[in-house]
Amino acid sequence: MERGLAANTLASYRRDLLRYTAHLRSRGRVALGEVVEGDVTAFLTALGDGDEDHQALVASSVARAASAVRGLHRFALREGLSGQDPAHAVRPPRRLRRLPKAISVAEVERLIAAAGPEGAPLTMRNRALLELLYGTGARISEAVGLAVDDVDLGAEIQRVRLRGKDGRVRAVPLGRFAREALGAYLTRGRPRIAVQGGGGPGLFLNARGGRLTRQGAWEVLQAAAERGGLDGISPHILRHSFATHLLDGGVDVRVVQELLGHASVTTTQVYTLVTVDKLREAYAAARPRARH
Repeated sequence: MERGLAANTLASYRRDLLRYTAHLRSRGRVALGEVVEGDVTAFLTALGDGDEDHQALVASSVARAASAVRGLHRFALREGLSGQDPAHAVRPPRRLRRLPKAISVAEVERLIAAAGPEGAPLTMRNRALLELLYGTGARISEAVGLAVDDVDLGAEIQRVRLRGKDGRVRAVPLGRFAREALGAYLTRGRPRIAVQGGGGPGLFLNARGGRLTRQGAWEVLQAAAERGGLDGISPHILRHSFATHLLDGGVDVRVVQELLGHASVTTTQVYTLVTVDKLREAYAAARPRARH
């Protein structure tokens, strides 16, 4: 409540802390005031190594768990549940800076073309969902959380209102393909799906007329990717592609930051590395002497 974190983040922190308290019990700690720095370090090491019951976690997941543990001990100290903060000096493993994967515009078109049988209501929904994910850079949770009233196709500049992880609302303009797909779905597809379950305010509905879930949206994407012959496609890859294609087209990184809903431009700047790499490859291919 105080930090305004997303439900998915809270669920991850809960899992991390349940595993942490089990780790503390295995070391004979029955109260937070008994925990020492070595207990925290051993926990993070165990996460990275894995065991017979748990798969080894990547550095980013260990860093998230470290954040949860540090937050717990800060809280315990502030509330008088402990006289010390044993996690204060513990640092998580350094995250490797991985470049986001993006697919080409042609691959995006193949994906959307594989939305399903032409003219079917669910195909209209699938195409509208895929066009919106790519055309706005929306997170999957933002897309399935949309209500019909969040889409404004009647204004001079058609927009969709997305609610970010921090609860802030941002208005993102809709391109022609997304507008047309959403328009077709709202006028011809959604009304036919809604009668199955009485409708409701949700924009994207499942086959029974209820709100489409994150898992359901994933399945829509995976089915289209399989039909289109594309591997390793996820909603976040469409978000990466949205940002990368904008930067490739010369859009300012600050504008891309606002469209993606990033709190800091530093998060967005990782996409500029992708475009710089492309530039370097193109230059090397065009100028053989540049390779020496």
